[in-house]
Amino acid sequence: MAEAPLTRATLLVRLKDIDDSEAWTEFVQLYGPVVYGFARKRGLQDSDAADMVQEVLRSVARNADRMVYDPKKGTFRGWLYTVTRNKIYNFLSAQKRRPRAAGDVGSQERLESYADPSNEAEADWELEYQRRLSSKAMDRVKHEFQPATWQAFLGTAVEGRPAVEVGESLKMTSGAVYVAKSRVLARLRDEVQKLMAEAEHW
Repeated sequence: MAEAPLTRATLLVRLKDIDDSEAWTEFVQLYGPVVYGFARKRGLQDSDAADMVQEVLRSVARNADRMVYDPKKGTFRGWLYTVTRNKIYNFLSAQKRRPRAAGDVGSQERLESYADPSNEAEADWELEYQRRLSSKAMDRVKHEFQPATWQAFLGTAVEGRPAVEVGESLKMTSGAVYVAKSRVLARLRDEVQKLMAEAEHW
């Protein structure tokens, strides 16, 4: 049986050791895609978003020895959101100051929307985090199901195809497809809750 993933508080302690590759791999796998997806939603190009992930990881590495879990001060995820948001703001500010081609108002618009109090940056951050948890949960539970059951779930819940069409391709009745989808969704809900509990305090 696979070892349970590191809990958040334990992971934070282990991140203090820059040579603990297992802890850093766990951290990067969970939060790298969150930072990347959030940066892309804020208007950064692919390469700039990838660079932003590296910048944020460097900040975590520089501050790892000072990180102490204290639930009264908020979550690690909240701190990481603030770090990421500030770095993106600084990036967009620097882009605004650079000479741009005539008519290029993209970075100015992104910067203005970033400063807008009605901006939904925090909601976007949370959405990226939830997507990453869902993806990780799918990776964890996929092996628990027969291939046809998993394909029935993917076809209906992920791809949005009708149960009849998915059933025909898998030689299953539409009823069996619905049952398969329900079984996988129930297991995924449990796994996402478990992941959220494990990550509660980083």
